[in-house]
Amino acid sequence: MTVTLAIVGAGARGASYARIAVSEGLATVTAVADPDPVRRRSLAEEFGLPEANVFEDWAALAARPRLADAAVVATPDRLHADPAVALADLGYALLLEKPMAPSEADARRIVEASVRNDILLGVCHVLRYTAYSVKLKQLITEGRIGDIVSIEHLEPVGWWHQAHSYVRGQWAVEAQSSPMLLAKSSHDIDWLGHLVGRPVEQVSSFGGLHHFRPENKPEGAGDRCVSCPVERTCVYSAVRIYERFLGDPVYEQWPLGVLTDDVTPAGLHTALAEGPYGTCVYAGHNDVVDHQVVNLEYEGGVTASFTMTAFTALDFRKTRVFGTHGSIEGDGRRITLHDFLTDTQETFDLDPDGGASAADGHGGADTELLRAFVAAVASGDRSLVGSGPYETLESHLVVWAAERARRDRTVVRMDPAATRS
Repeated sequence: MTVTLAIVGAGARGASYARIAVSEGLATVTAVADPDPVRRRSLAEEFGLPEANVFEDWAALAARPRLADAAVVATPDRLHADPAVALADLGYALLLEKPMAPSEADARRIVEASVRNDILLGVCHVLRYTAYSVKLKQLITEGRIGDIVSIEHLEPVGWWHQAHSYVRGQWAVEAQSSPMLLAKSSHDIDWLGHLVGRPVEQVSSFGGLHHFRPENKPEGAGDRCVSCPVERTCVYSAVRIYERFLGDPVYEQWPLGVLTDDVTPAGLHTALAEGPYGTCVYAGHNDVVDHQVVNLEYEGGVTASFTMTAFTALDFRKTRVFGTHGSIEGDGRRITLHDFLTDTQETFDLDPDGGASAADGHGGADTELLRAFVAAVASGDRSLVGSGPYETLESHLVVWAAERARRDRTVVRMDPAATRS
């Protein structure tokens, strides 16, 4: 069976998933919907789509009989629910970019539509699908470190990635997208729950917007990097960040492809002189956090601490798992297991495919997600996709609880029955 895909949202993520599916021979693209005429036309031409299968928005696609086995929904966060529900009602299997939706009400609408129509819903929690994560989960399941007692987990967002996506970019303002914890780190809350295998009972959280604020603007700094007198000494200079990606075909797709379709020095200069990605990071246009910690207590007293911070290199997550018979340390590339009985260490090298950024397909995770999803569509075996509707809703509920805990400075207790209520 050759699986067919409709791409809803032809931006960086939708285009990336489409290219992976086709280049890996996993599926063919039969339709695209996007309100941006340049992106829509570019993807249509790349995959040789007939004009009849190219749509200005998801509603036009949904007005037609089903044109593919599955739809990849990669619209902006706040525009996930309506296309997901409409396409589920038409019988499309869905691969939905994370987060599922910024609000619990919309997330539940999507879950209800997938259940009502008995369609496969996979959410793009790509961390689950790497060889590294599979091996880590295997070691835990096999009891190699006994019972998990606690986990320490770090997401190093990366200084320039924070500036690109969460200060200047589309996730900079919570009201227009979602909280940082949901937009960036719903991956991690989902992944921790996947490792522990138990429901969360209590959540606390702390964090805020520490650095990217008007009061931290350097003396004499301008409003745009291309004309700023202190640009050469600014860590977060857009000129310095983006110029180094010119000429790199991978990074010209992301992040440069987000700034401009003209990835030349002249095109980049125009984008920085006129567009949002050339503005000062201290302009005050952003409000999402740049650092946050989340403390989780799972059923049975297992605990986990999660730290998300902008002030690092962009890299793979770092994790330590502490068990009754041993411990594990992992960095996305290598796992080291310490066996307490023998007091010896065993190392597993996983050699990820590329780096941790979206430009590199998250170290091969995007490809493995597509393989699992397409195989599930082709075979009907939904167990191949671990991040389905209820699993994702459960982890999202934890994220929303953590945000309430952070804002209210309290500990939030989880309702174990809430996921399916």
